[in-house]
Amino acid sequence: MNYQTFEPNQDLTAFIKCYWTLESPKEETPEKQTIVPDGCMEMIFHYGDLYKQYLDKGNSIIQPKCFVIGQLTRPLEIEPTGETGIFSVRFHPEGFMPFTTNPIKEMENTAVSLEKLFGKDGQEIEQQVLNANSTSDKIKLIDRFLLDRLTNFETIDRIVRSTVETIITANGQLSVDEMSRQTNLNRRQLLRKFSSDIGLSPKQLSRTIRLQAALKMLLNDQFSNLSHLAYENEYYDQAHFIKEFKEFTGSTPKEFYGTHLKMSSLFYG
Repeated sequence: MNYQTFEPNQDLTAFIKCYWTLESPKEETPEKQTIVPDGCMEMIFHYGDLYKQYLDKGNSIIQPKCFVIGQLTRPLEIEPTGETGIFSVRFHPEGFMPFTTNPIKEMENTAVSLEKLFGKDGQEIEQQVLNANSTSDKIKLIDRFLLDRLTNFETIDRIVRSTVETIITANGQLSVDEMSRQTNLNRRQLLRKFSSDIGLSPKQLSRTIRLQAALKMLLNDQFSNLSHLAYENEYYDQAHFIKEFKEFTGSTPKEFYGTHLKMSSLFYG
């Protein structure tokens, strides 16, 4: 697999974390890959073959050619159907909200086509990006598309943005009560703002960021045992850590580490 990341346009750094591409030849025996929630929404363009997405009870669908995936609150299982060619825009947790009128919360765990989100404009940018000759051309097209839709740079709530930064800096190890005190907002007000702008509650985002910190330590061998991993990330105990890890990844830390999941190693390793 060839995975590369690219810096966003300077005018979009407040909204976009990075652009990335992933290319891989067709596998004789395709393997399921698990995408772990990370608090970021993605705009995906499949210029290669499509991916199968597994649903509950063993059902599956073929993902759209181009789409935005909403906030994940559970592991997402996908599988390539052929040759992989993906160009993606990874937004900051609060970064996608200024570009759509669709309720962010309703997109949870769902791949929403660009046509449904942006109408004719969505169809046009889809074709332009898929037909572009290079990654730099794709980035220029997306920059123009997003900047044209960005009418107000102050769209993102200042309190939401600062609270997200605090959560990330603290690796998710901050209580909602402490966030409420720091922002001078009661829990209900903070919950409403997060639900509207991010699609997750402050607690959900904190749990996601904390798990991500533990996952990076796991994939980079920065731990001596599971108790150490749980302690470093301020889980109540090892049992609590394993339970939460399985909720977000679909497997225990030992199972996850043993499978050497390709996607996770690329994105977080």
